[in-house]
Amino acid sequence: MTPPRPQNLHPDQLGFTRRPRVAWLSPLLLLGTAVRVVLAKLLGAYLDKRELQHQFPQETFDHSGGEELWLDYVADLGDGFDSTYTVAYLASQPTLDVDDFTLPRGRVMVMGGDQVYPTASWQDYEDRCKGPYQAALPAGDGGDLYALPGNHDWYDGLTAFLRMFGHRRSIGGRRTGQRRSYFALKLPGDWWLFAIDSNTEAYIDDPQLTYFEEAAKDLRAGHKVIVCLPRPSWVLSCDDPRQFDTVDYLIRTIVTPKGATVPLMLSGDLHHYSRYATDDGGRQLVTWGGGGAYLSGTHDLPEAVAVPHPATTARNASPSESFTKQSSYPSTSASRTWATGVFWRLPLRNPGFLAVLGALQFGLLLALLGPPTTAVGAGAVLYGVSIVFARPSLGPWKWQNLLAGFLHGTAHLAFALVSLIVWGRLDLAAWWLFADLPVAMVGGGILVTVYLYLAGLLGVNDNELFAGQSIEHAKGFLRIRIGADGGLTIYPLAVPRVNRVWHAVPDGEGERSWIAPTQHVPVTLIEPPISI
Repeated sequence: MTPPRPQNLHPDQLGFTRRPRVAWLSPLLLLGTAVRVVLAKLLGAYLDKRELQHQFPQETFDHSGGEELWLDYVADLGDGFDSTYTVAYLASQPTLDVDDFTLPRGRVMVMGGDQVYPTASWQDYEDRCKGPYQAALPAGDGGDLYALPGNHDWYDGLTAFLRMFGHRRSIGGRRTGQRRSYFALKLPGDWWLFAIDSNTEAYIDDPQLTYFEEAAKDLRAGHKVIVCLPRPSWVLSCDDPRQFDTVDYLIRTIVTPKGATVPLMLSGDLHHYSRYATDDGGRQLVTWGGGGAYLSGTHDLPEAVAVPHPATTARNASPSESFTKQSSYPSTSASRTWATGVFWRLPLRNPGFLAVLGALQFGLLLALLGPPTTAVGAGAVLYGVSIVFARPSLGPWKWQNLLAGFLHGTAHLAFALVSLIVWGRLDLAAWWLFADLPVAMVGGGILVTVYLYLAGLLGVNDNELFAGQSIEHAKGFLRIRIGADGGLTIYPLAVPRVNRVWHAVPDGEGERSWIAPTQHVPVTLIEPPISI
C-alpha cells in the first residue's frame, strides 16, 4: 500500500526525518564506533548470521528476459539527506540526459554496501535509506531492488539489514526479493551477477558456498559473471595480501570450472570512483562508493595493482594479473585540492572534537606540572595513542605509520611544553593557567589538521583526512546496459554538486517523487562509456 503523498516536508508527513550528514569526528560517535568495531572483531564469529541463512530458499533471480536490461549500481548511500537523496532522486527519474546520451532508469537496482551510517539501527535505516528512496520513487513499477551489506550494515550482525531487505517488502516503487545477504542474478546476453557477502575475516560460510555452487550449475562456457563485493579487495590487498583470497577462491572453484569468465568486478566502501583494467581489457575492476557518504580522496590510489597479490599465502591461488588505473573521480589533482579543505572544514564541522582536543592538551599540561612519574606516564600515553591512531586499519605496520605517529605525538608534547614555558616566563598567577584551555583547543585543532594533511601525503590516515571534512559533493552511481547480444556498457555518472534546497510535490501522482530540487541538478559522465 502506497503511503499518502505528503503536502509538505514535515517528518510526520514524510514518515522519516531528514538527517544531517554524519560528523565523523564527533567524540561520542568516535567512541561508539570504536566500541562497535572492537565488538565486531571479538564477537563477529558469534554474531554471524550467514550460517543461519541456509534455511531460507535457494533462489536465483532471473532477469534474462527481454532484449536488454538497464541496471543501476549505487553504494555507500545512507548518510546525510542532501547527498543521499540527490543520488536517490536522480536514479529514480524515468530518464537522465547525460552529455549526448539519454539513459533510462534501471529495471534492477543493486545497492552495493553500507546502506546506512553510522550504525545499523532500524531508525537509521528508515531515515537514511528507506525514507529517501521511497520519497524518490514512491509508487509504480520501479523494478527490483537487491542489497549487499557493508561493514556498517554488519555492526548489529545483519539483524536490521535482513529485516529491511530480506522480507520481500517494497521500498516505494521497487520490490525487494532476496532472503539472504548475498544473491545471484541471471541477466540477458549470458551475463550473471554474483553478489558475495565477504565482510568478516573468517572463511566464507558453507551455506553461501553451497548457494553459489547451486547457482553456477546453469553457467556455461562463454557466460560472463559480474562479481559484486562489499569492498575493493584488489586495492586493499596492496596492504593486506589476504584481502582478495575469498573472492579468488569462489572464482577459481565455482566460476572458472564452468568455462565462464569474470570480466567485471564492482565494489563500494571507498567513497570515490576508480577503474583498473588489464592491458587487454579482459577484466575491469570498478569502485564507486558515491551514493551519499563523505567523499574519499583518490590521490593515494596505486597506479597499478596485482591481483591476486603475489604475496598471498592462499593455497592454489590463481595466477597474478597486473591491473593499471584507467580513471578516477575526483581526479588526482582535484583530490589534493579537496584535501586542503581539512584546515577549515574539520574545525567547523567537528567542534566537539576540538573541545576534546583542548581538554586533552590541558590535561597534558597539568601532568607536566606534576611529579616526574606523572609527566613520563602522560608522555608515554601520548605517544602510544598517536602511534595507534596512525594505524587505524588492519594492514601491516609500515615505517610511514610509525614516523607519522611519533611526529604527531612530538608535536603535541612540544606544544604543551611551549605553553608551560610561556606561562612560567610571564610569571602569571596559577588561575591564569586555566586561560590556556581555549588556546589548547585552537592549538590542538591546528596540530591535528596539519598532521592529517601531511600524513595524507605519506598515505597515512587518508581516510580520517577526508572523513573529518564530511564533504557532501562529488557523488554518483553506475548505470549499466546489458544487451541481448552479450554487450555490456557502463555509464559512470557523477554529480559534481549535490542539491541542498528542496520542495514538496503535493500534487504529483504515481511514481513522481515526493520531494524535488528547486533547480536542475547536473549529471556528467566521469569518463566515456566503458564497453565490455
